[in-house]
Amino acid sequence: MPVEADIVLSVRDLIVRFELADGSELTVLDGVTFDVLRGETLVVIGGSGCGKSTLLNCLIGEIEPDAGTIMYRLPELGEVDLATAGDETRDAVRKRFGILFQSGALFSSLTVAENVALPLKEHSHVASDIIDIVVAMKLQQVRMLPHRDKYPAQLSGGQKKRAGLARATALDPQLLFYDEPGAGLDPVTSSAIDELIMDLSHKLQVTSVVVTHDMDSAFRIADRMIMLQQGKIMRIGPKRDFDALRAADPARLATDEDRLIHQFLRGVATGPLTDAEGMSEYEKVLVGVKSMAGIR
Repeated sequence: MPVEADIVLSVRDLIVRFELADGSELTVLDGVTFDVLRGETLVVIGGSGCGKSTLLNCLIGEIEPDAGTIMYRLPELGEVDLATAGDETRDAVRKRFGILFQSGALFSSLTVAENVALPLKEHSHVASDIIDIVVAMKLQQVRMLPHRDKYPAQLSGGQKKRAGLARATALDPQLLFYDEPGAGLDPVTSSAIDELIMDLSHKLQVTSVVVTHDMDSAFRIADRMIMLQQGKIMRIGPKRDFDALRAADPARLATDEDRLIHQFLRGVATGPLTDAEGMSEYEKVLVGVKSMAGIR
């Protein structure tokens, strides 16, 4: 059982609802509760429409929950509930974490080096010559220094992710959030990004939260895992527990929950997730409002 000093982020009873066109409400996150431990890599998994992206957007302050707390414990700021914090405090918390978006989210009009330098110019008082040194160091960490003067349009998908990761670490964050880091990449490049994530976690001693539905990636990088299903946490535990369940004989699994998680982890076409005809009402509604920000 972790002691409070080990917890850098504590989420309690998180609820997010979206109003639908007919005036009814859909609960996308329903009582989500978990802790993130200092220095660990926590991987959030689950199928399309389970609430992963909505959860990530809550953790970074892009979506305000309807209920619950998102308590950061940061040395410089103390305890801050991002769910209720004012704009100034929220901005101070955001400076303590970095985010790697699916696409890398680089500014197309800036070079790689200029993209990485941007957070330093906007949020620090470091002299320009020092910024140049820091940018070189960050690009070297992700093996992108030879590409510093290129523009995003000149980069491959993997290079964009590397450049985005360099920018995410520019301010030496205490936490890193990853949104589908392997999305759109071939298996070899995706594996290389995973190796980079693990390398940075060890070198920078940073806490990481990764949202993904790529099981190979999840099992490579995770210390602990959370599985979301229809907006609720179905299972949370160390990677070894999920690994054992993935390797288990499905005929020997005792509960429907175990069989459902096993099917997802193995990517099997038949099982509890697909036995019911068609989609659940939850999934149908999510598909209908997929254009809403933060829902996947």
